[in-house]
Amino acid sequence: MKKHVNIPIFIPHVGCPNQCVFCNQRTITGTGMSVGRDITPEIETVLSGIANPSQYDIEIAFFGGSFTGIDRSAMIRLLETASKYVYSGKVSSIRLSTRPDYIDTEILDILEFYRATKVELGIQSMSDKVLSLSKRGHTAKDSYKACELIKKYGFELTGQMMLGLPGSDIEDEIYTAQEIANMHCDCARIYPTVVFYDTELCEMAKNGVYSPITVNEAVSRGAAVYDVFVGAGIKLLRIGLQSTEALVNGDGVYGGANHSALGELIEGEYYFRKIMRESDDFLKLAPVNASAITIYCAPGEQSKVAGQNKANKIKLMSYFAANDISIRNIKIIADENIEKNMLKYTVI
Repeated sequence: MKKHVNIPIFIPHVGCPNQCVFCNQRTITGTGMSVGRDITPEIETVLSGIANPSQYDIEIAFFGGSFTGIDRSAMIRLLETASKYVYSGKVSSIRLSTRPDYIDTEILDILEFYRATKVELGIQSMSDKVLSLSKRGHTAKDSYKACELIKKYGFELTGQMMLGLPGSDIEDEIYTAQEIANMHCDCARIYPTVVFYDTELCEMAKNGVYSPITVNEAVSRGAAVYDVFVGAGIKLLRIGLQSTEALVNGDGVYGGANHSALGELIEGEYYFRKIMRESDDFLKLAPVNASAITIYCAPGEQSKVAGQNKANKIKLMSYFAANDISIRNIKIIADENIEKNMLKYTVI
């Protein structure tokens, strides 16, 4: 299986018809580049650093703004440049992100003509109350309509959602994840609401109108959402915001769930809850004087199963001790025959 490489092309949010309360696009993308620039040097720079291109699935990805909302001639010019690399075989696909209310048959015809294959939709929430409080400028109905059209055209569809938006709670977020699955999205991204300076949300937080979601809240709610996507067979492309200097050093962040390892924390919590749900079944097989549990997981998942700083192992040992279960050790071993998000157990 070929390794995936993204060539990220960041588009400023000039394509957005309004300003969401949480949005400071310059801080999020770490760039103030013009939409009218020539993107050829950016593409060539990445391609020149790939030693054996035939071994990689290389994709041009337009991120950072509402791609289909920018000036039409600028959008077509960007697509023309990208499509030349697809036709030449140097790049395998074109991905773009946009808003639900900036999708229609005319736009999809253009995307199809220029060989775009993957559309990411900033759904964010399926609660009209939450969308209104966030000043998203679209409704849940717009998301239903856009997803239906995108799938009808045969594009790969990714649904993006956010945790901790104004007025949102865990029930809203679980419902949003369920609806993303019901709209037949192929993939998903989960983003926490980070409060950036120079946003309306920052002023709302300062005035006590909005309480930023904490890292612990994001982990708990994110694990519940992650569980929905796993159960629906939806691939998670990313959990948490992409790191930029403003996010890493915190200079651009007022509050919210800004954590460099949020994705791993959420996956770790997912695994802990999964083990607890399944514990009754595997403990039934344990001998009276059981001393060790071995948990088998997919390669690369051991640290997530163990939890950050082995937090899951510590919590499990405390649970066993509190319930007079004589487990003295927990081993976590990778097994190439086990798929991601799946676990197997032996107790001796």
